[in-house]
Amino acid sequence: MRHFDFSPLYRSTVGFDRVFSMLDSLSQPEQPAYPPYNIERTGENAYRITMAVAGFDESELSLELNQHLLTVKGDKGTENGEGSETLYRGIAKRAFERRFQLADHVEVKAAQLKNGLLHIDLVRNIPEAMKPRKIDILPAQKNNEPKAIEAQVVTDGETVN
Repeated sequence: MRHFDFSPLYRSTVGFDRVFSMLDSLSQPEQPAYPPYNIERTGENAYRITMAVAGFDESELSLELNQHLLTVKGDKGTENGEGSETLYRGIAKRAFERRFQLADHVEVKAAQLKNGLLHIDLVRNIPEAMKPRKIDILPAQKNNEPKAIEAQVVTDGETVN
């Protein structure tokens, strides 16, 4: 697979760093499939990422948001008690790191671990200046003749109409 180096382009562009970073990430190998996850839309501007993290508790998981990149890490410590020996391991005990590229104006609202599923609620807050707004169209004037403005002329104390 070819790897393209975009670093010379960073010097000659302003404001396009994110575009080149996204292109760089496309050329990197795919992320592993562990842990599985779902992304769902729960409202007009609300989303939820649900990850299956069975066997992990809150202290072994970490979430970090850094410039539109949400990183979820899981680090499982050793779990064998004193005097116990694992004869068969069918439950995954490996550490993981999963990254999600978030769109502009998407914020993490909350995260909750319940029944082995990590739910991350996201909300998109579009600034008022960027929201679409309705512009009223004024009706055309029926008569295109110029309107006369009435005025009173005052000369030496006398009013003339």
